[in-house]
Amino acid sequence: MGNDVTFNDLSTPLSLLRTRRSGKPRDLTAPGPDADQLRQILEIASRTPDHGKLFPWRFVIVPQESRPALAHLLETAYRKEKPDAGRLEIEAMHQFAHQAPALVAALSSPVAGSKIPVWEQELSAGAAIMNLLHAAHALGFAGGWLTGWAAYNDDVRAAFGHEGEHIAGFVFLGTPGKPLEERPRPDYDKIVSVWDR
Repeated sequence: MGNDVTFNDLSTPLSLLRTRRSGKPRDLTAPGPDADQLRQILEIASRTPDHGKLFPWRFVIVPQESRPALAHLLETAYRKEKPDAGRLEIEAMHQFAHQAPALVAALSSPVAGSKIPVWEQELSAGAAIMNLLHAAHALGFAGGWLTGWAAYNDDVRAAFGHEGEHIAGFVFLGTPGKPLEERPRPDYDKIVSVWDR
C-alpha cells in the first residue's frame, strides 16, 4: 500500500510530511491563519513527545497590532548592544518584526529541578515547533522558523519569557508569495547506518 502513495496528493499524511518546505518569512503574504486556525495549529504543536509530561515549551502570539512594538523592542535592544549600528542594520530589525501575516514566538521553558534532563526538555521544544510547521502546512500555509540575533538577546528574551527560558525561534506563517524552493536534502546513505556489532 505504501508504494501507492502519490506524493503530490496533499490528502495523504505521508505526502504532507514529504512536501513540507520552509518559506522565507519575507516572502510570506496574506492570507495567514485566522485566530481559529492558529489555535488549531498551536494545539497540534503541543501534541509532541514530552518525557515527564512537563510541557517544557510555550508559545507567544505576536498579533499584527503589536508588530510596531516588536520593531521598537528590537531596535532598542540592538542599539543598546551595538551603539554604532548603521541604518541598514536598524532597517533589518524593522523588517524582521513586520514580515509575514502571523508570528509566534516559541519558548523553550525547561522545568528546573526535574529529573528529566534539560537537553530532553529542549528537544521537546524543537519537536513542538516542527509539529507547528507541519500543522500550518496541512492547513495550506507555509512557515519559516528563524532565530538570529533577536533570539539570543537578553532584553528580547526578557520581553517574551522568564528567567531560565530561551527563545527557541520566531515562527512566521503565511501564504507563499512565490514558489517555495526545494533545498538540498542529505544523501540517505550518509545519514543512515546499521549498528551491526
